[in-house]
Amino acid sequence: MSIIKSFSVGLGDMFYIKHGSDNFTIIDCCLSDDNKDDIVNELIDESKGKGIIRFISTHPDEDHIKKLDYLDDQMNLLNFYCVKNEATKIDESEGFNRYCELRDSEKKSYYISRGCSRKWMNKSNEERSSSGINILWPKTGIQIFKDELEKAKNGESPNNISPIIEYSLDDGVKIIWMGDLEKDFMEEIKNEITLPKIDILFAPHHGRKSGKLPIEWIDQMDPEIIVMGEANSNDSDYASYPNNDKIRQNSAGDIIFECEAKKVHIYVSNENYTVDFLDNENKSSYDNYIGTLNIV
Repeated sequence: MSIIKSFSVGLGDMFYIKHGSDNFTIIDCCLSDDNKDDIVNELIDESKGKGIIRFISTHPDEDHIKKLDYLDDQMNLLNFYCVKNEATKIDESEGFNRYCELRDSEKKSYYISRGCSRKWMNKSNEERSSSGINILWPKTGIQIFKDELEKAKNGESPNNISPIIEYSLDDGVKIIWMGDLEKDFMEEIKNEITLPKIDILFAPHHGRKSGKLPIEWIDQMDPEIIVMGEANSNDSDYASYPNNDKIRQNSAGDIIFECEAKKVHIYVSNENYTVDFLDNENKSSYDNYIGTLNIV
């Protein structure tokens, strides 16, 4: 069993995976003075007893690294995963400066790319089992990706250096994150990779129209649920996925996915939020159960 939580942090992203193995994974960081203590204390509590705590950064935009310095100060992030890059910023926040420090650390950083393998991200041994995380993108050798690295190095948007991250539970859920990949870039690279069938997709770029997925990728992944991030209503691409059930984090608040074999029990922080596409199995591990996704 594993627990995945998507924090409601406004216009930003922050997640954790409490693996059934001896692993704990944090994806991105978007903290504020109002929420930083509660969220970091929760991360510390939930990761207790785990031998490996890793942080995966999709890209160094402020809404994905905000107050990373505070998180690192409190948790001492020893395993920092990101795409190898030399991104710069005209206005350097404390979060970005800490990102660069971790990114460039020979002892703490590990650079991810399509098909990379690492203990205990996706390799098991006699010491511990893997986390079930695989990297599907980027292909670092192709020119179109190199162009995006150069733009980020020159202080332009780093959105399109975001990786595609797959998490899978044995005999259970498959989930994909895509950071802030943008519509036009995804259209250009859509034939470079074939994506697997999955159960849950976190929509890229917070579910904005600027992150609209190629129809080919939607058909390949065929997600049972798309989680739409906290984009403003006018920017949301909600209508572009008419054949997929959706959870809107704007309305749901924090979302917890309790993942078991063939099942995902889903809970939200907004007690008034409901959906009509999940099965009711009367679960109560957390507050505000909204239903169960049964995986075929």
